[in-house]
Amino acid sequence: MGEQAPCTCGSNEKNRLIFPCSGQANTGQISNQAAIQLSDEGYGSFVCTALLASGSESLAERARNVHEVVAIDGCGMDCARKIVEQAGVPVHQHLVVTDLGIEKNSSDRSFTKEQVESIVSAAWKGEGKIQESNSEKKVPSGGCGCSGNCS
Repeated sequence: MGEQAPCTCGSNEKNRLIFPCSGQANTGQISNQAAIQLSDEGYGSFVCTALLASGSESLAERARNVHEVVAIDGCGMDCARKIVEQAGVPVHQHLVVTDLGIEKNSSDRSFTKEQVESIVSAAWKGEGKIQESNSEKKVPSGGCGCSGNCS
């Protein structure tokens, strides 16, 4: 049997899904904006927490098969983390905006770029890591983690 061609699907890079709480208070809005910025910066893919909560099995399956799942909650109610875990998906990094020094204000949804940046920076620094990632999982028989669809 010949040597398998190298994978070109990018599976050697960590892939992450980011689930923000997107709550109505300023801290929920910060969680949402931080998820967008992290996605734009290449940290992971911003996904819809509400879709997961609605019972989307395809999103749950996708989340079970990434290297890391990140939940960003606005406050200690931990809604995003709870939704992810209730879908049977392990959370590998959990950030709580209020735990990072930002005060929750339910009557004012405004926030600053600096507040968002503090959450983004915390994610990049690895703060809130709570479980080992799926990086140690065995690669599927396709050889590269892309279900045999390598070219």
